[in-house]
Amino acid sequence: MAAIAPRKNDLGEIIGWQARVRKKGWPTQTKTFTSKRDAQTWARRIESDIERGSYVSATLAEQTTFATLAQRFADEYAPHHYRGQGWAYKLQQLRRRLDAYSLAALTPARVAEYRDERLSDTDTRYSRSKHAKTVSPATVKTELDLLSKMLTVAQKEYGIALPSGNPVQHIRKPKDAQARDRRLSESEFAALLDECERSRNPWLKAAVLFAVETAMRRGEMLGLKWNAVDLGRRIAMLSETKNGEVRAVPLSSRAVEVLQGLPRSAEGLIFPVGSITLYHAFSAAAQRAGIEDYRWHDLRHEAVSRLFERGDLSTMDVAAISGHKTLQMLKRYTQLRAEKLAERLG
Repeated sequence: MAAIAPRKNDLGEIIGWQARVRKKGWPTQTKTFTSKRDAQTWARRIESDIERGSYVSATLAEQTTFATLAQRFADEYAPHHYRGQGWAYKLQQLRRRLDAYSLAALTPARVAEYRDERLSDTDTRYSRSKHAKTVSPATVKTELDLLSKMLTVAQKEYGIALPSGNPVQHIRKPKDAQARDRRLSESEFAALLDECERSRNPWLKAAVLFAVETAMRRGEMLGLKWNAVDLGRRIAMLSETKNGEVRAVPLSSRAVEVLQGLPRSAEGLIFPVGSITLYHAFSAAAQRAGIEDYRWHDLRHEAVSRLFERGDLSTMDVAAISGHKTLQMLKRYTQLRAEKLAERLG
């Protein structure tokens, strides 16, 4: 049963209307409006939803700001996820525009507005450079993916019901970037390794070699601990992966050699270095080597392509090593050199 009562100030003047809906077996729902009609409309809708069994309380979502969720996500969830370090910049961008909103106010229209605003932004990582550029659609898509994940965590782990569901699922996302086909020549790769060795980051060269030998994602590699590696059996166990599945990665003899040459860190991590730190050290080394248009993630392309070029591994073997769940995605990560194929043809 709904009750509508006026809210008055000290002078007895009506300044609003409070709607209160009580029904046995359901928590009491209250909300204040500036007009009596709005209060009555809300109360009727709540009563109707309760009768149909479809009512979801928006109280917690209304009381929780995105700033609160973002801080809790960064403190409690991200540190235990293999991509946690890599989310820092994306989370910063989301917070710049969404911190003041309650979770209930993050409608599809507001999220679409965020998408459009970001697509017209200048990337702050390059804003002081002569090569300043707008934020790419692929970057905005990854930010929306993170927002979607945060809202899913809010619902499933923090018990915050979103009355209209996850708004990111109801908007158009920017398209994925085109598959990259950039591979280094042998001389370019040698020059890159030379500059990695000269880097002030002592982990850079070993990390690059290990990435090419294992096809691991950067987050997977940086989250790998010594207790998850069996050098005798030449296996590394990844418990935190993009697909959420445990994966056993076989180690080549060169990968084993890389690991054997590393000191043991107090944290137990094989590569005790931050994701962003490694990214910038790699970019600087590539620039010093005179290599253009080459990113850390291209090392994964290189690794997968090399696995196929060996000629003794099946498609399923390569997928098991790299962790790709679909052959279509595996194909996007593969660029074979024609001369290598010619050698296999005999």
